[in-house]
Amino acid sequence: MAVIAFIGLGNMGSGMAVNLVKAGHEVRGFDLNQDAVAVFSGQGGKAASSVLEAVSGADAVVTMLPAGKHVRGIYEGEEGIIAHVKPDAILMDCSTIDVDSARAVGGVAAKAGIKFVDAPVSGGVAAAEGGTLTFMVGGPEEAFEAARPYLEKMGKAVIRAGDSGAGQAAKICNNMLLGIHMIGTCEAFALAQKLGLDPQRFFDISSKASGQNWSMTSYCPVPGPVPAAPSNRGYKPGFAAPMMLKDLRLALETAQSANAAIPLGAHAEKLYTLFTESGGNEKDFSGIIEMIAANRTE
Repeated sequence: MAVIAFIGLGNMGSGMAVNLVKAGHEVRGFDLNQDAVAVFSGQGGKAASSVLEAVSGADAVVTMLPAGKHVRGIYEGEEGIIAHVKPDAILMDCSTIDVDSARAVGGVAAKAGIKFVDAPVSGGVAAAEGGTLTFMVGGPEEAFEAARPYLEKMGKAVIRAGDSGAGQAAKICNNMLLGIHMIGTCEAFALAQKLGLDPQRFFDISSKASGQNWSMTSYCPVPGPVPAAPSNRGYKPGFAAPMMLKDLRLALETAQSANAAIPLGAHAEKLYTLFTESGGNEKDFSGIIEMIAANRTE
């Protein structure tokens, strides 16, 4: 049994932390939201009153935070995690942030002789709770091997993408593709319905034809064909539309710095901006089909 500090008990982090508890570890949880800490305590975790209390003497640290500035703020500096953990601890940041911030934290950790990986996830809240996430990991091989036993308790796939920052690069590219796929899938279903096709019949055909993709077969944006999809519960997230928008904006920023063209990614960002600003802010990202079907895309 290891002692694990888990910082960030939001929609994703809470399920991940509980899976580490279920694996038999002592998990100390901290979040600025005390209600989240209380819920975690009720599920077998130990409440920590501060980040430094959580990480003191810990064998491993997992963070799940909103943005790069939060990750750098919590890891770096004299009061940061890196300055206060055991020398042999493994640090795992599972947030989705910009590549530069991930590399900066990785550099600070390496200079201090501490093992650190950026390990963003794919799969959404249901996968976080079910322990079936995919982890895309960036960092040295030694750090990856130290992180793997912990990540495997929270996911079904743990894949090293490369050196520091590579996990974030893989996540940004993957989620840009997901956003594009979802919009295309929504357009296809909306057009099919306007042409008089039954959604289930169209699903039965396209899911076995060349248009098949994950957004259709695992997360179908129309009610019915995929019972577990958010479309069957009023587009309750799932993977919230603002989170998809965040990832698309990260893709835009990264593409600009890399001098890469992403015309479809850029258009997807515009559509998700419109969706979140016109009532979709609390809906799953697949809920964008409502905006597309209503011809509200300008």
